[in-house]
Amino acid sequence: MALSSIRFMIPCSTTPFPQEGNSGNTSSNVIDMKPFSTQNWGIPQNGTLYSSPLGTFNPNDLGSKQARKLELYKHTLSQLGEDPLESLAMIDAIQRLGIDYHFQEEIEAILERQYLISSVNHSNQDLYEVALRFRLLRQEGYYVPEGIFDQFIDKDGTFKEKLKGDIKGLMSLYEASQLSIIGEQVLDQAEEYSYHTLSSWVSHSDSHLGRLVGNTLDHPHHRSLAKFMAKHFYKDLHSSSGWISILQELARTELKMNQYQYQQEIVQISKWWKELDWSEELKFARIQPLKWYIWSIGCLPDPNLSEQRIELAKLISFIYIIDDIFDVHGTLDELKLFTQVVNRWDIDASDQLPYYMKICFKVLDMVTNEISFKVYKQHGWNPTASLRRTWARLCTAFLVEAKWFADGELPSAKEYLENGIISSGVHVVLVHIFFLLGQGTTQENVQLIDSIPPIISSTAKILRLWDDLGSAKDEDQEGNDGSYVECYIKEHQGTSVEAARKHVVQMISETWKSLNQECLSPTPFSSTFTKASLNLARMVPLMYNYDDNHRLPSLEEHVKSLLYDNLGTI
Repeated sequence: MALSSIRFMIPCSTTPFPQEGNSGNTSSNVIDMKPFSTQNWGIPQNGTLYSSPLGTFNPNDLGSKQARKLELYKHTLSQLGEDPLESLAMIDAIQRLGIDYHFQEEIEAILERQYLISSVNHSNQDLYEVALRFRLLRQEGYYVPEGIFDQFIDKDGTFKEKLKGDIKGLMSLYEASQLSIIGEQVLDQAEEYSYHTLSSWVSHSDSHLGRLVGNTLDHPHHRSLAKFMAKHFYKDLHSSSGWISILQELARTELKMNQYQYQQEIVQISKWWKELDWSEELKFARIQPLKWYIWSIGCLPDPNLSEQRIELAKLISFIYIIDDIFDVHGTLDELKLFTQVVNRWDIDASDQLPYYMKICFKVLDMVTNEISFKVYKQHGWNPTASLRRTWARLCTAFLVEAKWFADGELPSAKEYLENGIISSGVHVVLVHIFFLLGQGTTQENVQLIDSIPPIISSTAKILRLWDDLGSAKDEDQEGNDGSYVECYIKEHQGTSVEAARKHVVQMISETWKSLNQECLSPTPFSSTFTKASLNLARMVPLMYNYDDNHRLPSLEEHVKSLLYDNLGTI
């Protein structure tokens, strides 16, 4: 009964309350070597989850060798980091290969020096270097004014004609423009100018340069997930610099180690779901453990955040399930009662619910208690009230949508979007991530996170609007469908679907600018949290780009690359 049949699902933890001595070791789980398919995103009937390309190897032995290589590369990075352009290129390569979590201290030290360069030197005429420095600094939260690009603009206010031949510089300029904030007209102009100039090169599809340009326009780094795009960058990483070969070797080994870790985490999630033994009561729901987990990889790709990823994948399962309860199964009276129980968080009152709802709430309560216990034990803060509040808000928003459809009336576009930001589920995910990370959990920050600050609402708005562009229905879901586009057309009589969709695309672009603003320093949130928010927004196009067969071909390709490909053979 929810407005959209394609809801945002992100990890929610529903494992039993933690017990002493239970480490969750999965070394006994064997992964069968079966052909990989993500069509159903669930657990195959034979009980196997996916195939493994890794064979047998000792991850500890591989890890010790990788540690020695990392130390060697860190030394190289520190030495070459004295060269401004070379250090920028190295940071860019490290980030695009998705292994920057190993080099945060070195990257921060280099960017501090680069920020001083950007502050005092405005005469560098190399567009590639200026744009690359601008992008890397803004990505890390440094505010660099757009005026740094004034040197490339003629007196008539347009970008200089000679730049049209600087393809490398224009690609860097387009990438930089993706970090604009609201009101930056120079960067808006830079995006339009670079996009239209570069588009003519895409037609050179048989050329290496044409492919590079097309990939830049389709997948700018700031709006893409590095882990999913690494193989494309690896393929094009060619240079006479000695550090390139070292970096490539690091990336190959890192991918293999990550694949092993991710696969073990998927096994844990699969095992957890099977042990709940809840499938009979949820025949109407989407049971898609692999998809739940892919959301968590996207948000928190750092290998060191394994426990958080697993908790998130469980959390996502509950957003999916509760959405399906509201969207395709529950009656309006049942949904009202369920929402009341969640708002009061009343275990006794849950006995009045239909059995499938009662089980859902009691396991949700167990999961919330488990997460709260872990957060308190690790970080000294009890988040129970905040976590319960996120679920209450989500169910209340779902119920609002159910009532709209029961009445047969569409709300105004504004009303729909305000409620849709909550029903997206993004606030549930990011509030849980905030507490699971345990960074900056002061009273002031907890009050801020509870208020759904702009960094959360902007991310949620991007998801809701992308969802409502709706290229196709989600697989196996036949609930009521509605969208911002539909509400907008009703409110603006005579507007075509094409014009409404164009309006939504523009809204998404403007919301990205707001999100960029929220990630600039000073911010009350940790860089890990702000990057998780960005990563969630980056996941959205992949998770909602269904084809006519209700499949996600782009996402399937990326998942196979992340879990099975060998960089050395690409």
